Amino acid sequence: MTTYQPVGFTTAVPLETQKRDAHATRVRFLQAGFMEFYTNSFQGGSISHIVEQSGSTKGALFHHFAGKQQLGYAVVDEIIGPLLLQRWLSRLANTNDPIEVLVATFRKYVQEDITTGHFVNGCPLNNLAQEMSPLDPGFHQRIDGLYASWRTGIAEALARGIATGTVRSDVQPQSVAALIVAAQMGIWGTGKSSQNATQMRTAAEGLYTYLESLRSIKPSNEEAR
Repeated sequence: MTTYQPVGFTTAVPLETQKRDAHATRVRFLQAGFMEFYTNSFQGGSISHIVEQSGSTKGALFHHFAGKQQLGYAVVDEIIGPLLLQRWLSRLANTNDPIEVLVATFRKYVQEDITTGHFVNGCPLNNLAQEMSPLDPGFHQRIDGLYASWRTGIAEALARGIATGTVRSDVQPQSVAALIVAAQMGIWGTGKSSQNATQMRTAAEGLYTYLESLRSIKPSNEEAR
């Protein structure tokens, strides 16, 4: 077995263990970076605080990432992107009733973020979009790509709903998908700007009403005869 022998140690450490430890350190930096940028913004985020929260060293951080910008890109690619998929798209992927899934998903995460108090910090993706997309092409490209994937996932689900009769046939999937994503940004933005859970819930209720209006209207027994 190939081993790595650090200076000053008499016990060889397997290379596989070194790789696992390095991966775990990188993940801690990503998680600490995510929370730092989410709570304090990217430009306001502190590398020293990220290092402290990760339990590692500044040298280790710069071993994994060339700098704060590269760490930020990795947070978008490896933390925020998968979070977007898990929260907003995973349940839509195979459903024929996207309205039910969308309403349930919004209700779940509005309540969850209010319960945890995270709503006061807004949406991590939208925060970075507002702060960094106008300033940094790397952030812009990544963030715009995530929003495009989000809209596409919703549009595809709505199209399946139309095909299976759960969504009105006159619904335009791409236009509605763009509106739903914009509504998410507005709902979480309302929570952040107002710092008021009631305001956030009120904004969300308006979206639920709109989504329910997209359902296909089944003919009554009398109309069907």
